[in-house]
Amino acid sequence: MSSEKYSETLGLMPILCVDLALRAPGGYILVKRLRAPAKGRWWVPGGRVLRGESVSEAARRKAKEELGLEIEIQGALGFYEHFYKMGHKAGSHTVSVVVQARPRGLGVRLDSQSSAWKISPHLPDDFKMTRFGR
Repeated sequence: MSSEKYSETLGLMPILCVDLALRAPGGYILVKRLRAPAKGRWWVPGGRVLRGESVSEAARRKAKEELGLEIEIQGALGFYEHFYKMGHKAGSHTVSVVVQARPRGLGVRLDSQSSAWKISPHLPDDFKMTRFGR
């Protein structure tokens, strides 16, 4: 998709994403983001779900791309919704399915989206997830 068409799409409809609540000994794996949104902040790995891709497939792909990790999915915890004042002139709206998983090892290899990683006892304070079934 061209960047013009993608920008137009951002202004017209919500974008489906996946966010990873990766449980490791001592807490959750967070990455320090190099790009917007959340640039310079500690955040959960994740990103867009591609057309024809299941949420589970997207979770596995994002863990592999961003962290170099294979994961064992434990289930969907809820969703996280955000309205950004970036991208299209009208802003963008993302809906992320939050997937809890465990990494199969901690041999993290970051991609170009993050500068560092850590294990935190908590998810970011402003990661306002709505749990399913509550």
